[in-house]
Order: sequence, then structure tokens, then C-alpha cells
Amino acid sequence: MFAFSLAGLVVGFAVGATGVGGGALMTPLLILLFGVSPAVAVGTDLLYAAGTKGFGVLLHRQKGTVEWSIVGLLMLGSVPTSILTTAALHWVGIDERIESLITLTLCVAVISTGLLTLLRNKVQSFSEHESFEVLRSLHRRWRSPMTVVAGAILGVVVTLSSVGAGVIGAMILLLLYPRLPAISVVGTDLAHAVPLTAVAGLGHMSLGTVDFSMLGYLLLGSIPGIYLGTRLGFRLPDRVLKPVIAGILVIIAGSLFTRTALAAIASLGGSATGV
Repeated sequence: MFAFSLAGLVVGFAVGATGVGGGALMTPLLILLFGVSPAVAVGTDLLYAAGTKGFGVLLHRQKGTVEWSIVGLLMLGSVPTSILTTAALHWVGIDERIESLITLTLCVAVISTGLLTLLRNKVQSFSEHESFEVLRSLHRRWRSPMTVVAGAILGVVVTLSSVGAGVIGAMILLLLYPRLPAISVVGTDLAHAVPLTAVAGLGHMSLGTVDFSMLGYLLLGSIPGIYLGTRLGFRLPDRVLKPVIAGILVIIAGSLFTRTALAAIASLGGSATGV
């Protein structure tokens, strides 16, 4: 069990130093290194994320860096789709097909997180320079419904993969609310991530895909890890951190995809032999 605390320490350190969402690192780590089933890895990480992100929200709330109206719009889309996704998992049942679906969704979400981490400054620059008045008008007119739709998509992705409430959510906010201060993007994204991961985590708990013993050890290691990573992160330039973390995430996604493909091939081979 010490190994889980060490994993929490490492992931907490990476999150504190780089700002990348913990799910993109923790869930693949549990699957690849510890052999945890994808569903249990996702369910446990969701409650882990709800707990660790909650402390950050308290700090942002005190500083007034949370746009609660935006959080409400995101939740209007994300919470219902998270509940519906959980209901669908209950109906279908957690079997090999669903485990493969979870792993593939995780691969796509991790790769997206890596690319968006690398391209964050360009995305922000693009969103801040709307060249045409027509585009600005459409942006203002459709921003609220687009926020709800974005939340709905996040609800499905996060429930299936535990990834997306961090970097992907922040990118959505940058594109839809280009005038929102950077610190408010972080605070608002965190404030939405907590209820979303909590609802999704409770859904997985109802499915029996949460390991509470593992969750406790992960939290035990993550707190000092986040503290140490945050202190180091202020001393390292973005041009060093972003390519490194993006490369690590792409490698992780590639490993997950290869693992899933090999398992699928082995399963097909076994079926052919049985026939």
C-alpha cells in the first residue's frame, strides 16, 4: 500500500509543478503500473480529484476568483450527462467491452490534455483576437448555450475517463470567455471540476468501481506532493515544463492504446481457438 502513497506523492508533485490535471496522470498510472482495472482506476481517481481540488476551490473562493454564473452553466450540462452516463453503465454492466471503451476514451482525453497543455498560449492568443465583428456578435449571443453544451460533453468524458475537468475545461473557458482573467479561468475551472468529479465519483461508487483503501493511500501521498511541486513549479519556466509534460502524456496514451490493442488481439485469438 506504500506504493499507492508514493504514486500520490509523484502525481501530486507533477500537478503542483505543471498544473496539469491529476486524472491524466493518476488513472493511467494505476492501470499501467499497478494493474488496476480501468473502471476502478477511473472511479477511484474521480473521488481523489474531488478531494484534492476542493482545497483549491476554497482558496479561490476567498480571493474572489470564481465566476459562479459560468460554473452554473457548465454544471447545467455536465451533471445531467454524468448521471445519464452512470445510468447507462448500470444498464450495460461493466464488462470487457466497457473496460475497452473506458481505456480508449482515456487515451483520447490524455492525448488532448497533452496537446492543449503544449498549445495553451496559442489558444489563449487566438481567443483574445476575434478579427470580425460578426464573430464577436455570434460569440456573445451563443456563449451561454455553448457553455452548457461544453459542460455536457465534459460530463460524459470525465465520467468515462476521469480526465477533462482540468486542462480541457480550462481551454474551453479560454475560448468562450477570452476576457476572463487567467486566475479566474483556473478558479472557475476548479469550482466546476469539484461537483462534476464528485457526482461522477459517486456514480462509480454505486457501480462498485471505487477502491476506498487505495483512495486513502493516494490522498495521503498527494498532499505533500502538491505542496513540493507548487514550490518547484514557480522556479521552472513554461518552455521547459510544457514540452516535458506533453511528451509524457502522449507516451502514456500510446502505452494505454497498445495495451488495449494487444488485449483485443489476444481476446480475438482466444475466441478463434475456442471455435
